[in-house]
Amino acid sequence: MTDETFLAHVADTLAALPAVRAVTLGGSRAQNTHTPDSDWDFAVYYRGGFDPADLRAVGWDGEISEIGAWGGGVFNGGAWLTIDGRRADVHYRDLDAVEHHLAEARQGRFHWEPLMFHLAGIPSYLVVAELAVNRVLRGDLPQPAFPDALRETAPPMWRGRAELTLRYTRGAFVPRGQATEVAGALATAAMETAHAVLAARGEWVTNEKRLLSRAGLRDIDAIVAGLKAEPGALDQAVSAAEDLFRAVNSVIG
Repeated sequence: MTDETFLAHVADTLAALPAVRAVTLGGSRAQNTHTPDSDWDFAVYYRGGFDPADLRAVGWDGEISEIGAWGGGVFNGGAWLTIDGRRADVHYRDLDAVEHHLAEARQGRFHWEPLMFHLAGIPSYLVVAELAVNRVLRGDLPQPAFPDALRETAPPMWRGRAELTLRYTRGAFVPRGQATEVAGALATAAMETAHAVLAARGEWVTNEKRLLSRAGLRDIDAIVAGLKAEPGALDQAVSAAEDLFRAVNSVIG
């Protein structure tokens, strides 16, 4: 089965499920940054009573969650599957919730949520970002531009989180020489700063995989690599990170 045949097969199957109104392709394959080993990221946009049992009934191998099993927030569930020998993820997207977050983002309003595998957590406008960058395979969905209001409200929130992360680190971990905790905090603060940079530019973010590179923050690697379990050295590392973040933020104003 060729990639295009596979794509059509999966899209048709997902679109035929009860309550599904649209199907998209996301991730690296939607943005043409994939490698031959990249998995396939799909999303089903449903209205009303989507039942994961209908997806199980298709018979694809893998793990299929219930609605709300992934925390009940912006990411409310999905599946890890193997289809025709290919690794494929399917995310559940409640259209009512997505439309709410779109309306909020257009007013510059959003909230932050923790999410597994994301160091800095996610903003609720991430599902809006998906609308903007994902490829619609079946159905119709809006493709929103980055709202001007969000460019005003998101950067200070993310910068504030980064500042608090480093402030706590300097008081709690640095004096104890806890290099591991400092390393984690520097990574988290770098991701938070990167979110601020991209939001200020009006660029959508759907995950953290290339976030630091896009924001021009890869120099944090050298700071983290040079950490030593000594309070003085750790304090210098935090200061270096602060200088880096300040320099990057100054470019965007």
